[in-house]
Amino acid sequence: MTRITRYAWTGVVSSAAATLVLLSVAIAPLAWADTAQDARQLVEKARLTFESFQADSNMGPSLHTLLRKAKGVMIYPQVLRGAFLVGAAGGNGVFLVRAKEPDVWTGPAFYTLGQASFGFQAGGDAAETVVVALTDRGVQALLHTSGKLGANASVAVGPVGVGAEAATANLSVDLVSYTRNKGLYAGVSLEGAIVGARDEWNRSYYGKAVAPADILIEREVSNPHSAELIAAVARAAGAGGSASLQGSAAKAQ
Repeated sequence: MTRITRYAWTGVVSSAAATLVLLSVAIAPLAWADTAQDARQLVEKARLTFESFQADSNMGPSLHTLLRKAKGVMIYPQVLRGAFLVGAAGGNGVFLVRAKEPDVWTGPAFYTLGQASFGFQAGGDAAETVVVALTDRGVQALLHTSGKLGANASVAVGPVGVGAEAATANLSVDLVSYTRNKGLYAGVSLEGAIVGARDEWNRSYYGKAVAPADILIEREVSNPHSAELIAAVARAAGAGGSASLQGSAAKAQ
């Protein structure tokens, strides 16, 4: 290769490298924006799912009873059965926690849910799920960036129908799950399901890298966009609709 050709080739490579750098810089904000938009949409869907569960005459009464003493609530607007069969994450959801102060809820933090042997008794390919954490142990189990339900905290299917409210008094578990498929209670156990934090979604929604504990316990960040979801959970839990939007470096997306 001649010296001139070598210089020319070096120039082409340098130009290509520079182009790739410029493209990555240009694409990064777009990816960030897309993730932030997905996170906002998930928060809105979670609120609709939660309110729909509350209005369901079959499981709403017992769910409301449990929420009055709940330490946390995890909401998955859509869980896909096909994703479970291949061992991938079955759905995206949010987690909110009751703060130490009276009538205050914090969050949300973003999570995935997956399980290899998940089946819907009511049939179909998708479901909605609400998990109520009744104990501090249940909250701590869900705060981990990745964990298996039932390993560090006991989990049970929520009671429904006639006598369901009375049955909640006898529940001595850390987590209680309600799953609905095609508008019908599915009665699916989440024992063995894998939950994992969606770090990128948390970062995009709050504008900085934060772990679930930073969001839910330390309250380092907040986003006004989540006010309606927090208020809906607070009302259902008998907290009069109070919402926590405290924290420094909060960034509305």
